[in-house]
Amino acid sequence: MRNYFLILIGLFTGFIHSQEDAGVPLNLNPTDALIYAQPRDVGLDAAYINRKVDSIITQGIRQEAFPGAQVLVAKNHQIIFHKAYGFHTYDSIQAVGLNDIYDLASVTKITAALPAVMKLVDEGKLDLDKPFSTYWHRWKRRKDKRDITLREILAHQAGLKPYIVFLDEVFRKNGKLKKRFVRTSPDSRHSNQAFDKLFIKNRFNRKMYRMIDRSEVSGNKKYLYSGLTFLIFPKLVEQLSGVSYEYYLEKNFYLPLGAPTMGFKPETKGFTNNIVPTEQDTIFRHALTQGWVHDENASLLGGVSGNAGLFAKATDLAKLMQMYMQYGIYDGKRFLSEETVKEFARVQYPDNDNRRGLGFDKPLKNNSELSLEEAYPAPEVSPESFGHSGFTGTFVWADPKNQLVYIFLSNRVNPSREHRNLYRLNIRSAVQQVFYQASLPSE
Repeated sequence: MRNYFLILIGLFTGFIHSQEDAGVPLNLNPTDALIYAQPRDVGLDAAYINRKVDSIITQGIRQEAFPGAQVLVAKNHQIIFHKAYGFHTYDSIQAVGLNDIYDLASVTKITAALPAVMKLVDEGKLDLDKPFSTYWHRWKRRKDKRDITLREILAHQAGLKPYIVFLDEVFRKNGKLKKRFVRTSPDSRHSNQAFDKLFIKNRFNRKMYRMIDRSEVSGNKKYLYSGLTFLIFPKLVEQLSGVSYEYYLEKNFYLPLGAPTMGFKPETKGFTNNIVPTEQDTIFRHALTQGWVHDENASLLGGVSGNAGLFAKATDLAKLMQMYMQYGIYDGKRFLSEETVKEFARVQYPDNDNRRGLGFDKPLKNNSELSLEEAYPAPEVSPESFGHSGFTGTFVWADPKNQLVYIFLSNRVNPSREHRNLYRLNIRSAVQQVFYQASLPSE
């Protein structure tokens, strides 16, 4: 296997980094903000945690589930575990660092689109039970969509088509890019940058909206995961708030949380943090994708979307998830109402074989009765817990009952999305389960 012996040597000679290496000053204010602590401070066995997590992640690297990964766990508003493992790529050149920035993929849905939607609900600008066409007027003309509610959409209960490959629209039959949609240098009509020397037509989003308008809707209203409306949400946020989607998120969430790396298009931001690469793209960008969104649909929107495109480092992600877990409050600031967060985190259609909350993923029904191999996520998470996974190999989860936030970051799609051992080995749930089984024996 490619260089895994070099990777393992690196792991055991200093390329496992703990929170003490992060160079981040501790927040010493004992409030609801995150601070650093030791596992024993929350009744957990550090030796057990380190041994088990190191073993699981090392095995994952050995079997090429990912070239490197990062794990952060906070319990009782204290970060008690934060380690980086392996390398950015299988060439073993750049070690993973605790401050590295990751492409979050579909975790974007609950860390960008969802907080904006929740705040608009709080402000009375959105109603979960009114037809979505009340706000997205294009659907008033679509008989199969005009009565679908926002609640149904967010719970993946609307019968919408799961996915549309919009990338097909920018290629000719001979495989070359259509110049009316994609240019290699910007101009007044093509300024949405998707990658180095790739600029998308500014109004390509309208083509995407038209295709979504015309897409089929299933008459059988049951759970069917769909990300299509998350491509629409940025424009909707702009319409209802009067400001850009990016500005709305930065002003209301990321900057007040103290999460400066959380945002879109990090390649343009000048961060000193390393950005972990994703896939070696052989179809669209013909290069290693790094600093630009991996997801092609988000890329065609210039990297700013609701379905994917958000980047962040682990500690910034943890702050947002901690805010959710504390039902809308963090470091003494109220971001969202408790009522709204609890409603979004609640299973919406339990009698229709649908485990989902509003935007948030939830544990499988009877999860606690399932084995680790069958459960999702870890068997011991509480029914009140919620989170989301991402295609690039990311995962975030908050458990209010157990006061535990779990962040798992990897680039399992490197060098190719065909690498699926992250799923086969159930690594993310296995690591999460360690923290539910690590209690110190009572004295």
